[in-house]
Amino acid sequence: MVRRRRLASELRRLREAAHLTCEEAAARLDCSTSKISRIETGRVSVSARDVGSLLRIYGVPDDQRGSLLQLARESRQKGWWQAYGGGVQLHLGTYLGMESAASEIRHYNVARIPTLLQTEDYARAVITAGRAGSSYPLTPDRSVEMLLERQRLARSSPPKVWAVLDEAAMRRQVGSREVMREQIEHLIGLTSLKTMFLQFIPFSSGAYPAMDLPFVILAFPDPADADVVCTGYQTGVLWIEDAAEVDRYNLTFHHLQAAALSLADSAALMASVLKEI
Repeated sequence: MVRRRRLASELRRLREAAHLTCEEAAARLDCSTSKISRIETGRVSVSARDVGSLLRIYGVPDDQRGSLLQLARESRQKGWWQAYGGGVQLHLGTYLGMESAASEIRHYNVARIPTLLQTEDYARAVITAGRAGSSYPLTPDRSVEMLLERQRLARSSPPKVWAVLDEAAMRRQVGSREVMREQIEHLIGLTSLKTMFLQFIPFSSGAYPAMDLPFVILAFPDPADADVVCTGYQTGVLWIEDAAEVDRYNLTFHHLQAAALSLADSAALMASVLKEI
């Protein structure tokens, strides 16, 4: 997904540099205007053949086309989650692709532990509760299996993860008391990793920014790939890529870090809660 996003940005830039509208580019490629729009927003993959045609239309010299054609080929490679077939919803597949490519993940959540930090039993309880009254292509067990694979791949090349969570995420009993004990013990263990940073905003802090707006900021190793924000809703996710808006979310995350307990005090809070269970 990151490669598709970068390719889309480059094709849009090249079209604008050629002083062509989407309608004019579509007419020359003999396709619909909506196809050009979908390509430039990264909503669809594009074949190397179409990319080659667009590069000729935009007057890109032959010696500058190779890297973009290679990017087009790479953008069509299948992701690991596609092994689970059509059971993976489109918006989830998009998120997994972006997350897999991220070098840094900044999580903020209120009511639950982020999926990359969940234990198997905690994840199963969350997935089962979330399916009440709805139908999903994947069974709960298959969904948990996919989550564990996701975590395994993240461990093989770990991104930097900085999570700021409300104390409620740790206090809410998801599953049994034993499930919560294991989950908090797991969080305490994760804090020993050099790539994991976990802070909690205690109840005693009172009101703070974005109290009811969980979000994720994904950052990537290549400077050409700008940060992107993801926030979910009942039937999908919203991607925010506008630079000014992403900057606002990053600023909000810094405020959340400031409102939270220090890393050491957060670890002490987890140990205290663990004794109460």
